[in-house]
Amino acid sequence: MKIFLLGMMGSGKSFWKKSLSAKLNTGGYDLDHIIESVEEKTISEIFEEEGEAAFRKTEAKLLRWFAEKKSFVLATGGGTPCFHQNMEWMNQQGITIWLDTPLTLLTERLVKETDHRPLISKLSEDELKSFLQNKLSERTPFYQQAKIRVAEDQLDLKLLVNKIKTYA
Repeated sequence: MKIFLLGMMGSGKSFWKKSLSAKLNTGGYDLDHIIESVEEKTISEIFEEEGEAAFRKTEAKLLRWFAEKKSFVLATGGGTPCFHQNMEWMNQQGITIWLDTPLTLLTERLVKETDHRPLISKLSEDELKSFLQNKLSERTPFYQQAKIRVAEDQLDLKLLVNKIKTYA
């Protein structure tokens, strides 16, 4: 079973990747970590040195490595579904799950993590909220194409597993 987790930064993709992969007894991967490992640079270094277009090209290429794998849970980057027909490709390959987290909760979580997240490291709380709102409105049309949408207030492991089983 191929599972792709989608959503904004701070939506819990990495957390749910670990929980789901353990529960489903399958590999759990983080696309951003794979990109950093292969490129031997951080995501922010790639953006600064090569630009977003180069990053998105690499991201799409490495995402498609998962065509060969039979079973996994993959935490994608927040923008992954929005480029190079990635959303369409993921929907063809397996089960896409949008972790739909309200803007207020994203802001609350991320304001504490700005040191660890280069894209938002220099933003004030108000700027962060505005940044997230803009990104969310850009990305929502892609996220809405996910096979499963789970609102933050409904998120629990049993619910996720049950929803996945309806597609398996």
